[in-house]
Amino acid sequence: QVQLVESGGGLVQPGGSLRLSCAASGFAFSSYAVNWYRQAPGKEREWVATITSTGGGKSYADSVKGRFTISRDNAKSTVYLQMNRLKPEDTAVYYCNAVIMFRGNWGQGTQVTVSS
Repeated sequence: QVQLVESGGGLVQPGGSLRLSCAASGFAFSSYAVNWYRQAPGKEREWVATITSTGGGKSYADSVKGRFTISRDNAKSTVYLQMNRLKPEDTAVYYCNAVIMFRGNWGQGTQVTVSS
């Protein structure tokens, strides 16, 4: 059974940093790309970043480019999202996603709130 469990969210002041984690199990983690998405209140879920199976390829939404960094540790079956210079508009529930055998799998999400 595929499981993705996010953690690391919380309340942070503008300009601050957080590191999110996504712990995966139930599939051959090192063979799949992993994505981060986010959903702000009243808005549609939006893509944030993707990392390829080996970690050699990374891509980011324009809104987070230069501030967020995605990485992975295949030995720990975990993907990370380092978020720096956070802005109030980064406030959202952040979700981990992996497409396995053409099926999208999601974690439960972790809340990130950027506010003074």
